[in-house]
Amino acid sequence: MLEKTLLLRSIFVTKQKKFDSLGLKSEIYRLEEGVSEGELLRLIDQINNDDTFHGILVQLPLPDHIDSQKVIHAISPTKDVDGFHPENAGLLSIGTPRFVPCTPKGIMYILKHFNVELDGKHVVVVGRSNIVGRPVSVLSSLKSLGNATVTICHSGTSDLKQFTTQGDIVVAAMGSPEFLDASFIKEGACLVDVGINRIERDGKSTIVGDVNQASVMGKASALTPVPKGVGPMTIAMLVENTVLSAELSLN
Repeated sequence: MLEKTLLLRSIFVTKQKKFDSLGLKSEIYRLEEGVSEGELLRLIDQINNDDTFHGILVQLPLPDHIDSQKVIHAISPTKDVDGFHPENAGLLSIGTPRFVPCTPKGIMYILKHFNVELDGKHVVVVGRSNIVGRPVSVLSSLKSLGNATVTICHSGTSDLKQFTTQGDIVVAAMGSPEFLDASFIKEGACLVDVGINRIERDGKSTIVGDVNQASVMGKASALTPVPKGVGPMTIAMLVENTVLSAELSLN
């Protein structure tokens, strides 16, 4: 629990530093783990009605006594820079997004920047969360963005290798340290590693992804690193969504 808390704090500090470096205002509200659901909802309502803020991000997961969906629903859709509100998820699903969730948006930017062709390719997403897996599957399949054929796998998928070994692009977002090794992919597959897992190795705490990077080297055609891969792009997309929110507020 301590390591998880430290990792979340590190993520928050990194986000704030990025905003500060760009001259953008940001504020972190650090609440105790035992904070009531009502108190958190009142804070969100306060920021919803504060015109000096254009984006609201609630760091998930929340303590068990708080209903995460109620909290997400409470955020104004026009300040939901995480893109998790049902209104924004719906807009994404019909191909007219307002705010695209930051990690999936960052993944699409990475693929575009490195000229990874999606049109007609098979994208296999391992993980079905609303934060990464589902949005990535939608974005990849949209004709305007990817036009790929998409398969979503998850913890209940039988014979996972049957699907991942068919993928031209495999997005690993299951939260299992170094789970995906060379036996799970075909020759030349492009791998996007979304995992951020803290483990003990050689007596030291280290961060690894969901892909066993040493195993896939030489077989995969491309692989995003962990750390300093998808993570920094997620923060960049948070900035972009916040700027977009500010622009939309002027209309």
